[in-house]
Amino acid sequence: MSENFKRSASGQRWEGLRWGKEGDAPTLLLHGWLDNAASFSALAPLLPGYRVAADLPGHGRSFHRPAGTWYHFIDYVFDVVSLIDAFGWKRLTLIGHSMGGAIATLIAAAYPDRIDRLVLIEALGPLSRDSQDLAGDLRKAMDARRLLAGKRLTVHANIDSAVRARIAAGDLGERAARTLVERALKRVPDGFVWRSDPRQTLPTPIRATEEQYLQLLGAIRAPTTIVLADPQTPYLSGPAADKRIEALRPQRLVRLPGGHHLHMDDAASVATAIGL
Repeated sequence: MSENFKRSASGQRWEGLRWGKEGDAPTLLLHGWLDNAASFSALAPLLPGYRVAADLPGHGRSFHRPAGTWYHFIDYVFDVVSLIDAFGWKRLTLIGHSMGGAIATLIAAAYPDRIDRLVLIEALGPLSRDSQDLAGDLRKAMDARRLLAGKRLTVHANIDSAVRARIAAGDLGERAARTLVERALKRVPDGFVWRSDPRQTLPTPIRATEEQYLQLLGAIRAPTTIVLADPQTPYLSGPAADKRIEALRPQRLVRLPGGHHLHMDDAASVATAIGL
């Protein structure tokens, strides 16, 4: 059974779920974009040691960034390393799904002596941008931020309404969607709204290039396992993805039947593939 945890790191409030005995070999699990710690509710119990799944900033029950700021991707690296320090872990295993996996790659590249093992589920590093229209991309992001300021949060009359909306967004069945949604909602007078910070949906103003990320992936020294879905997720397939896999030099690359959230739909197969 999981337990909720609360922890302060660098003056910010974190929440999440944990399994196992504190003091055992630690594993930190990082969820995907607009998901939360509950996305590991099926997988984490199948893994050994002390397992912690944190709600990332702006997700679940963890802190939101102050008004007037962005969710710059690189800031997640500082946030997560601060949380690792708050737990007092000198070394650990990192498991990340999707965006959480991308964050995990940057941590493993920046702090190679602290990561015993890296597991990427439907992830090959952060999204890059080689666009020649950097000024246009920057303008679109700024305009989107201005428009967001005037929008009101969607209110769902009940949890079932929010579950249907999450299923409509794609890739999740009813059981998995409900697992995420029940942690993702906050009660308001008229019903429920999403806990996630709406600023998470804004376009990223500036990204690193593919060449820069390939260099970062090449700096990872931790033994790495990659678990990808079959059929392949479009942005995790093709020549660019193959180059990233080559840069990561994985000890193990496994493709399993399923969709982008295969760790929720078939946790047993993913746990076997991870092989901790």
